[in-house]
Formats: sequence, structure tokens, C-alpha cells
Amino acid sequence: MNQSIQFPDRESRDDSQQCIIFPVMINGFLSDCYVSGQYLQSRYGTDVDEDMLALFRRNRWDLEEEFAEFIEKDGAEEPPYRLPCDR
Repeated sequence: MNQSIQFPDRESRDDSQQCIIFPVMINGFLSDCYVSGQYLQSRYGTDVDEDMLALFRRNRWDLEEEFAEFIEKDGAEEPPYRLPCDR
């Protein structure tokens, strides 16, 4: 993983937007990443009643890797960041 992109462990659940918000630090600047509960459920979920925050935490490393690659290679423009497949 690129050392200029780091993910502090401070995720939160936003029920109004049905997503998980977690911070990303890029070259010292703090921004946010969003991943929808629907994306988490479709990609990783097995139990429809599972809490999306628990689902995120269980798959955090994979998601961070995806976001780092997206930010680094795909030239994500403006924060907050969302994966192209989760828009």
C-alpha cells in the first residue's frame, strides 16, 4: 500500500445516507470515503440483518485496498470518495 495514503480507524455509520463513512489521509490531508450499505451487502453480506458497520469492519482491509487503488490510479478528483461501482 502507498504510504502517502493512510486510513485511520474512525469509521462511522450514517443511517440517513445508509452508508459507512471512514477517513482517508492523503499526503497529510484528511478526507472521507463513503461506502454504501447496499454495496457492502451485495459484495460481502450473507445475512440480510447483519449490521453494516460490522460488515465493514470485517472486510475493512479489502475496502481500504480498493479505495487506495482508486485514489492512486484512477485519479479520484474531489472528496468525499466513492468507488465507481458504488455510485
